[in-house]
Amino acid sequence: MSFTRRQILGGLAGLAVVGLGAGGASRYWLGRTGPGEGHDYELIAAPLDVELVPGFKTPAWAFGASAPGTELRVRQGDWLRVRFINQLPVETTIHWHGIRLPLEMDGVPYVSQLPVKPGEYFDYKFRVPDAGSYWYHPHVSSSEELGRGLVGPLIVEEREPTGFAHERVVSLKSWHVDEQGAFTDFSVTREAAREGTAGRLSTINGVPQGVIELPAGQVTRVRILNLDNTVTYRLNLPGAEAMIYALDGNPVKPRPLGKDYWLGPGMRMCLAIRAPAAGEELSLRNGPVRLGTFRSVASHDTPGDWPPELPANPVAEPDLANAEKLNFNFEWVGSMSVTAEGKPPSLWQINGKAWDITDKTCADRPIAKLEKGKSYIFELKNMTQYQHPIHLHGMSFKVIASNRKDVIPYFTDTYLLGRNERARIALVADNPGVWMFHCHVIDHMETGLMAAIEVS
Repeated sequence: MSFTRRQILGGLAGLAVVGLGAGGASRYWLGRTGPGEGHDYELIAAPLDVELVPGFKTPAWAFGASAPGTELRVRQGDWLRVRFINQLPVETTIHWHGIRLPLEMDGVPYVSQLPVKPGEYFDYKFRVPDAGSYWYHPHVSSSEELGRGLVGPLIVEEREPTGFAHERVVSLKSWHVDEQGAFTDFSVTREAAREGTAGRLSTINGVPQGVIELPAGQVTRVRILNLDNTVTYRLNLPGAEAMIYALDGNPVKPRPLGKDYWLGPGMRMCLAIRAPAAGEELSLRNGPVRLGTFRSVASHDTPGDWPPELPANPVAEPDLANAEKLNFNFEWVGSMSVTAEGKPPSLWQINGKAWDITDKTCADRPIAKLEKGKSYIFELKNMTQYQHPIHLHGMSFKVIASNRKDVIPYFTDTYLLGRNERARIALVADNPGVWMFHCHVIDHMETGLMAAIEVS
């Protein structure tokens, strides 16, 4: 199921990979052109100096003029058309995290496409079936490329009004930088064998201790996206009136945020927050640590009611009574043996098999083969002492049970599998292709905790 360069350049699904000459685009921005249905974007990845530490420049890589990258928006059911131009010194791709799309648009090197080389472009084109909060990032040299800033939000708007008059997008990311803004190691073996290599500087929308303004007295839709390589945030908003409306793009029955919510790498949450009186502040925290501030500003609008539940996405309901059951054990290999130069250590495995990111043929050996249209229940067993946000490409799944907590079933694409937890998820295998199934702690993924699942 892997493709050769000849197959892709020969017209697989009408894709374009073209070199740019001296007259190629040079502005680091995202433009939108043309009327009509859908969106037409030109998205450029290029080096960009950012000031994360006051007085110092960090040599980031960015999608557009900021890191995290430029926000993309599209309406549910429309086409998303993006001409991606690579002006980086390295090859890369774009994976559209959480979107149910055709395999050839999924952005996984040597599985759905070849990496886009420096000076080349690639045309991504697909319909977006589900509304919600999503994001985009490379699937090449992920620790470094995401670590340097190649992440960005993708917002899919509902086709009908939702009742929210105000909206904010909050991208969470920690950076692997020192006191002078220079990059430190994105992955350290001893940390990759534990909870993952964390950055030392947390930001909101690329700003340390960022401030987000909310209209006083109003209910604002706040989309919170964890775009971090490693960190699971224990989010809390002391003293706030806050309700959860969606998890990882899919609506849930509105319920209070409560004491806190654990948001792993790659996961998203849609909150409704009623802002306090003008001039007052709410602290967005990771456990006891302040990440940033929501500040109320004067509003002349009449305070509104809490909006109704968001409309469900058209995800197929699995037939639990007739579903086939499959087991997936997430394990630590048990050693940190030395490997060949340029090859990451093998630290983690799924069902006894560790993924080798340097082997371009791994996807030819899927860990499971699913029959198209059939329902499945996956039992996910975490046999380690660390949390793993487990992400599936190409399909959404329904979380149905856990031995560690009560579950109100909901659809998602990423589930935070807790220490020694056993959870059950269910899905309809309705999207043909070879799909990545992996932990979204990036240096866990790059040291073995990934597999391929084939639907045919």
